[in-house]
Amino acid sequence: MNEKVGTQLSAGNESPPLRDVEKEAIVGNSFRDLPPDPDAGLSEEEKAKIDKKLVLKLDLKLIPWLCLLYLVAFLDRTNIGNAKLAGLPEALHLSSSGSQYNTALSLFFISYSLFEPGTNVLLKRLRPSVFLPVTILIWGVCMTCMGLTYNFSGLAAARFFLGLAEAGLFPGVNYYLSCWYKRSEFGLRAAIFFSAAALAGSFGGLLAYLLEKMDGIGGKGGWAWIFIIEGLATILISIASFWMVHDFPDDATFLSDADRARVIRRLKLDKQSSAEHEQFKMEYFWAAVKDYKTWLLSIVYMGADGPLYAFSLFLPTIIASLGTYSTVQAQLLTIPPYAAATILTVAVGFIGDRTKARGICNIAVSLLGIIGFSMLLGAKSAGVRYAGTFLGALGIYPCIPNTVSWGSNNIEGVYKRGIAMGIFIGWGNLNGVVSSNIYLPSNAPGYEIGHGVVLAYLVLFLFGGSILQTILLRRENQKRLSGKRDYWVQGKTHEEIELLGDKRYVRAPSRRRFPLMVCRPDFLYVV
Repeated sequence: MNEKVGTQLSAGNESPPLRDVEKEAIVGNSFRDLPPDPDAGLSEEEKAKIDKKLVLKLDLKLIPWLCLLYLVAFLDRTNIGNAKLAGLPEALHLSSSGSQYNTALSLFFISYSLFEPGTNVLLKRLRPSVFLPVTILIWGVCMTCMGLTYNFSGLAAARFFLGLAEAGLFPGVNYYLSCWYKRSEFGLRAAIFFSAAALAGSFGGLLAYLLEKMDGIGGKGGWAWIFIIEGLATILISIASFWMVHDFPDDATFLSDADRARVIRRLKLDKQSSAEHEQFKMEYFWAAVKDYKTWLLSIVYMGADGPLYAFSLFLPTIIASLGTYSTVQAQLLTIPPYAAATILTVAVGFIGDRTKARGICNIAVSLLGIIGFSMLLGAKSAGVRYAGTFLGALGIYPCIPNTVSWGSNNIEGVYKRGIAMGIFIGWGNLNGVVSSNIYLPSNAPGYEIGHGVVLAYLVLFLFGGSILQTILLRRENQKRLSGKRDYWVQGKTHEEIELLGDKRYVRAPSRRRFPLMVCRPDFLYVV
């Protein structure tokens, strides 16, 4: 059959004739590693019902607990903004210029970013059910210790190690989810997962309001109890995570053999290697480093992540500067913008999955943030500026999971994707150092410098970078469709073609002309 297919291929394509190993990569043998189909013999309608039940099972087993973990993580890294309003600078005798407070914020992002790129490799090698609970336990201890500090040195040390411990969660969970779901399903799950960050903002303001009332208990200020109670809660959640976090599909204990085969088959048929037992090699690291998408995604992601941390760390301060609001009122007024951002984040995830237009989603949503921070920068009315915080949240939060999904969809190979995601997410988080130092007390109450820097990030990096990446990926897809990338697979075996990752592309012959052929799906980028 292969000789006959080879003749058809040579006649049907304008590219040079393919060798036998190349034909094998295109035709039915390209899926020779698929596990047996447990639903063979069933109708397409019956298979669709089984697949729908399987996805629902995965959603119920994986998503709720992962959302809780990120809610806790984001709460623990940003509650220092609430603690500041509750008296932290005065209690620890921090400098009145705000430099020591901003330094403590920056130390978190330095350790977080430095350790983030390699965490996905550790996640793969140590298993999620071990790696994630251990890191959560460590940062729970760090958070609790922040409530026991008495000076700047203790606060700075606790923030540094908090960043180190939290480094693996966000890139790790996004990489982990990409190993369970098809590319057309990942965006919504990533958006639901990240929406926990917006919920943390709403919940954090309310929780800080309640915990601040413990002021004076045990000789501790209300700011200290914010850290202590939330830290102890994190420790309890980390212990439960040893049972609640599951491993990758090939090792997950909650899957039956039939369901395991279904998960692996649907990933492979979706042109993913996520379910493979791939051994780590340095060539995967270099493949991620040399891929221009890694660095372009870094630019886009920093355009969202820098504003995200500026917004989440300083929103209570920004709102307090709008008028004669008490600390309690400022804490509570942070809730509505985050609630609105939660809704739009999930909606954009759904739209991105359905349309596969993730670049357009980034471009459109970023305009909301640009308008919002323009209002904060130029308006004088407190009401207009508060409305600007809504648009700011709406323009920032949805772009984080959408950009992560965009990168995950377009970078293939188990380790290459994990390393690339670690790099661009780590670089984005490093910009938290900038975000930590742009809202200075000396610039109150207008905070023109802070708002201006955030606006520049949104325009140049998020908006501009998304436009550039969309154009480049569209051009690459056109080259692949026109046959200009066929030479990539010439002279390579099936295994070598698999290792090409997202460069793994062969034009499929027309199914109408060759109906008996089982063609390998083409890897086209999501734009």
